[in-house]
Amino acid sequence: MSISTRYRQILEQIDQESDRLYEILPESTASALRLVDIAAEGLQDWVDSVGEIPQFQLEEKLSPVLLKAHADLDRARVLLEKSDHQHAGEMIWELEQGLYRLLNDL
Repeated sequence: MSISTRYRQILEQIDQESDRLYEILPESTASALRLVDIAAEGLQDWVDSVGEIPQFQLEEKLSPVLLKAHADLDRARVLLEKSDHQHAGEMIWELEQGLYRLLNDL
């Protein structure tokens, strides 16, 4: 599977999980959920051009974007876990792992 396909799948997963989290979590978790949205927005900025990046430039161009999204998701996970929303934290952890695996494959 290509990097661009995986990138788009990860973004779709983040969007889906974000929608699910908004449905199940209380308003008190809004700051954590906003971080998930920020991660998705950062990835969305590159979704159209990710397939056009030459192979030898993928790491240089995408690593900062993926690392930023990973950091935002990690902050969201920590906030959710501190608020005793362990299941939501686990959902975010799985998203982080997808980003991490993609980073490693660059």
